[in-house]
Amino acid sequence: MFEQAFKNIDDILHKDAGCTSELDYTEQSSWLLFLKYLDALERERAMQAELEDRKYQWLLEKKYRWESWAAPKDKDGRLDHHKAMTGPDLVDFVDDELFPYLQGFKIKASSPQTLEYKIGEIFGELTNKIRSGYNLRDVIERVDELRFGSSAEKHELSHLYEVKIRNMGNAGRNGGEYYTPRPLIRAMIRVLDPKIGETLYDGACGSAGFLCEAYDHLRGQDKLSTSDVKTLQEKTFYGQEKKGLAYVIGVMNMILHGIEAPNIVHANTLGQHLNDIQPKDQKNIVLANPPFGGKERKEVQQNFHIKTGETAFLFLQHFIKMLKPGGRAAIVIKNTFLSNTDNASTSLRHKLLAECNLHTVLDCPSGTFQGAGVKTVVLFFEKGAPTRKTWFYQLDPGRSLGKTNPLNDADLAEFVALQKTFADSVKSWTVDAASVDQATFDLSVKNPNGGEVAAQRSPREILDEIAALDAESALVLAKIRALV
Repeated sequence: MFEQAFKNIDDILHKDAGCTSELDYTEQSSWLLFLKYLDALERERAMQAELEDRKYQWLLEKKYRWESWAAPKDKDGRLDHHKAMTGPDLVDFVDDELFPYLQGFKIKASSPQTLEYKIGEIFGELTNKIRSGYNLRDVIERVDELRFGSSAEKHELSHLYEVKIRNMGNAGRNGGEYYTPRPLIRAMIRVLDPKIGETLYDGACGSAGFLCEAYDHLRGQDKLSTSDVKTLQEKTFYGQEKKGLAYVIGVMNMILHGIEAPNIVHANTLGQHLNDIQPKDQKNIVLANPPFGGKERKEVQQNFHIKTGETAFLFLQHFIKMLKPGGRAAIVIKNTFLSNTDNASTSLRHKLLAECNLHTVLDCPSGTFQGAGVKTVVLFFEKGAPTRKTWFYQLDPGRSLGKTNPLNDADLAEFVALQKTFADSVKSWTVDAASVDQATFDLSVKNPNGGEVAAQRSPREILDEIAALDAESALVLAKIRALV
């Protein structure tokens, strides 16, 4: 229903001098989508108030509402071209009046959990990059075609937005950090199996993929009561994100999935000292794919008992502390964590095995993360009891993973099924914690049943990838040719 509108928006932004990549397309679409969503939400609340014979206090002054500046309508419900700004006037209004006005909401908000605060946060992080007021007018008209009224409409919008986020990931470089393959996330959630009433946390939430998929998982359960729905809306999902654009995308993604005021905080998770995390802050479940390979300053490292510059290792300590006793976690991390011999890696493995039951390790093949260039594993553990046995599963989808052959749900079906009973197979085996070297705590993936499995691609898969690369090359050459 809305797919063509999304394509048209990207086509328009592609032509604009201020937007140069998928990151820009998603960023610029996000703030316009947010304002359109806000307009629909406020209208719904105003109608509800009218039905209940009470006055509704609008969040936005009339001048800044979507109906006033973006899409004023005539008496027949069509765009009123006499009132609608365009060209330089539109860009000047957005840059000099609208954005500063919306940024001011952060100061006026009563708390960080309010919608007003999130409005201020979002527009404090973004700038309008659309330089042509005529392009901006065209994009606004496409966004105005979108509707947030029914569940079906929200579902389609959330699906299309997920595609945009995936495209950012496929674009590589910084885009990749925003995207964890959804089939992998869904498999992690099926293993942890969250319940209504439990709290879920991602301290490096990026595009909020884990929280959105967990919401879909819980929302899909039968016979949810009104109280259950309210619990899901307000007291279930929590996240933190350091980077401004990722924060905005995460909030927008959760809104499109149905969470009206996401509990996502714009903050550096690693800036919090472990000792400052109190029992009231702890959660039942942690799901995360923290950034790895980053280096943190020594001031940040002082917040942790095991000092290291490796970002992912600091996050792992944070996640263990954030779990309630008996809490469950599934964390993506570099596979070298299992075998590195430096003091931090060894100490952290010791801590994990001593304080938590590391019951499952999923070994992911190369190519699981587009453009990441490293292999990863997923650690599944419960806090509160030491590890006795660890079940390993070596994922082998039978093909090389890449842009044209991404991971899918079927690839992970056997893992999810076998994990329920920790069954041994050609791809899975169990390691007794007592047999682990007590000096190094080496947990390297060494399959005693099937050995290293070399993924072989079929000739058709190879030809498909060559064709895709040729198409990309042709596109790049065409752009260069246009510049000559």
